[in-house]
Amino acid sequence: MNTKQIDCVLELSNTLNFSRAAENLFISQPSLTYQIQCLENEIGFSVFERSAKGAVLTPAGEQFCTSLRHIRKELQTAVEQGQNLSSRYTEALNICIPMRSCICFLPQIMQQFAETLPAVALNLKFVYSSDRIDLFFRRAQDILFARETELNRFTHIKTVPLYESRFYLITRHDDPLARLPLATEQDLAGRTFLLGGDSPSEMLAAQQRIVNSGHITTLNAHDLEIAFTYVAAGAAVSLAPGFANDHNGEFAWIPFDCPEKMQCVLAFHRDDTRESTRLFLEIAQAAYRDTGDFPL
Repeated sequence: MNTKQIDCVLELSNTLNFSRAAENLFISQPSLTYQIQCLENEIGFSVFERSAKGAVLTPAGEQFCTSLRHIRKELQTAVEQGQNLSSRYTEALNICIPMRSCICFLPQIMQQFAETLPAVALNLKFVYSSDRIDLFFRRAQDILFARETELNRFTHIKTVPLYESRFYLITRHDDPLARLPLATEQDLAGRTFLLGGDSPSEMLAAQQRIVNSGHITTLNAHDLEIAFTYVAAGAAVSLAPGFANDHNGEFAWIPFDCPEKMQCVLAFHRDDTRESTRLFLEIAQAAYRDTGDFPL
């Protein structure tokens, strides 16, 4: 199976029309048919059922194309990173974080790093789910942003402290709660509050106390993006850690009165003694030591 065959299958799965797929790929229709037949012969099952109207994905083909899209994307990323590395750099440092706001000063950190080690590429990967930890332990990533509690049970890694993140109440700017200097459980009486089943343990503890107050109604939100959408619609208010704040001004972030906080760290592999790793960690720590009153 080659990339040309993969692209042919994926394009036909999108259009379900041989003529249109061939046109989009700038090849002839017989060539498209030949490439797909070769792939199907290799994998041993039909991806498409042919008809007078075009093509229909078989059940096996539908599942196959779902997986194939991820593989093609990963392959393209690998090619692009290889091209970058071969043309400009002698070394690469792979950094995995859930979202850019987790390391709000990342652009400045990258700039300072490049001034000192211009021949080392910084490859960024943004993975919100716990898959980022799996990537790190498979050594697909060199440096990982994480909460300290996520990594406590592992002994073959090292961590350096980055900052302590507290919790905030997230509301629209026109919400009366947005005028509070500090929000409390009592301030939420009569409001609709968002719960997240996939929330970190620290946030679950704070959420549970609010629920136990008995003065709110609740909605469920699977992740922060869904929670922020509810907040934007005025349907509810939510808690969020400071590291999720992208500081674009869309919402009001009110400090919330609770004892829970998140210790945010950068993890690296114990046997990684490279100068590039040491320098990135050092620059990142220095950036957060000098934050002053910056909300975290």
